Amino acid sequence: MPVSTLSLVAQILAACLVAATLLPFWRSRAGLVRTFDFPRFQIASAILPVLVLLVVAGHDPVSLALGAGLLAALGLQLRHILPFTRLARPTAKAAPAEADPERRVAILIVNVLQSNRAYDRLLRVVERHDPDLVLALETDAGWRDALSPLRARYPHGVDQAQDNTYGLMLYSRLPLDDVRVRFLIEDDVPSVRAGVTLPSGERFTFHGVHPRPPHPGHSSATRDGELVLVAREVAREAGPTVVAGDLNDVAWSRTTGLFQAIGGLLDPRVGRGAYPTFHADWPILRWPLDHVFFSEHFLLARLERLEHVGSDHFPILIELCRDASAEAVQEPPAADAEDRQEATEAVAQAREAASS
Repeated sequence: MPVSTLSLVAQILAACLVAATLLPFWRSRAGLVRTFDFPRFQIASAILPVLVLLVVAGHDPVSLALGAGLLAALGLQLRHILPFTRLARPTAKAAPAEADPERRVAILIVNVLQSNRAYDRLLRVVERHDPDLVLALETDAGWRDALSPLRARYPHGVDQAQDNTYGLMLYSRLPLDDVRVRFLIEDDVPSVRAGVTLPSGERFTFHGVHPRPPHPGHSSATRDGELVLVAREVAREAGPTVVAGDLNDVAWSRTTGLFQAIGGLLDPRVGRGAYPTFHADWPILRWPLDHVFFSEHFLLARLERLEHVGSDHFPILIELCRDASAEAVQEPPAADAEDRQEATEAVAQAREAASS
């Protein structure tokens, strides 16, 4: 390939990577814009080889300017990525090994992929890991019937099977109270809220969510608004809380950061790793969509990405522990005036989008 052509190719690739890095900083809820929140690891990984190609191809002013732009883009990507590596300090502290088992709760979250019919794979995973709560998303009538054996082990729960990929099922061996299935923004996208009582007698609130994702044909407005509404509820109640599910958002996005700040919720991934859960079949294109956030009343005993269950998502297993020292050793994020204003705008835009 002639040097001039190689240089042009390098310049085009560099310009695309710089644009892909900058686009998410635009506070637009357009699906195309918000889609670029997701592949930060992939974009960062592509920057270095393109930078080398740019250097090899030529030293003209355009190449030099784009090279500087790539270095700046890499810095911006790393600023978002590094908190989700072991180079950062965890914000959610680890529970002591001797923590009281009656104050612990293990929760498994899995987006089953509605069209996936490998029911036995998930049943084996549940049997192997034996969590206290199972939140299964994208569950239709077929999944409800296939998972019915779980009811013997998990007598409490919620059945909200739907055939639109937004069904959800909650299975619990722990007693539940004040169980509510809500449609916070869209009338076909449910979430669940329930009180959960630990063996110790302590109670916490559990929220299971699965908002609609943004993509080039659909804005992030309804997703963002639903997450803000859940976060506001968490803040109002100010008690021990866990929010879990497929948020259809990545841990490093502005929306997730706003959700955490409004709700005062901790992310166990910080300082431990990204734990990418989607896409289970495409190792090069993976990012963390399935999350568990919790209030400062809990310490983290375990966090695992589990084995493939035939879905396009990996399950996540987390074990939390109520601990008297938890609030003293952890500092959850807090919202400022700008965050609260943005939250108000997000809810208004979500309701407008849902009604249009």
